[in-house]
Amino acid sequence: MARKVISLRLDPAVHDALARWAADDLRSVNAQIEVLLRDSLRKAGRLPKNVGEIPQRGRPPKQEGN
Repeated sequence: MARKVISLRLDPAVHDALARWAADDLRSVNAQIEVLLRDSLRKAGRLPKNVGEIPQRGRPPKQEGN
C-alpha cells in the first residue's frame, strides 16, 4: 500500500518532546506521530476498519541456529 506524504509544521518544543518520546520507544518521529494518531482515532471510534498495520522497520528477528 502506498503511504501518504504530508508536510507538518510543529512548534519546536513539541517536536523536541516527540523526538525524545520516539527515542525512548525506539521509533522515528514520523512513526511516533503515526502511533499517536492511530491511538487517538481508535479511542474516538474513528479508526477505519480497513486500515493496515504500521509497517515494521529495522532488522528482521534472528533465526534459531544462526
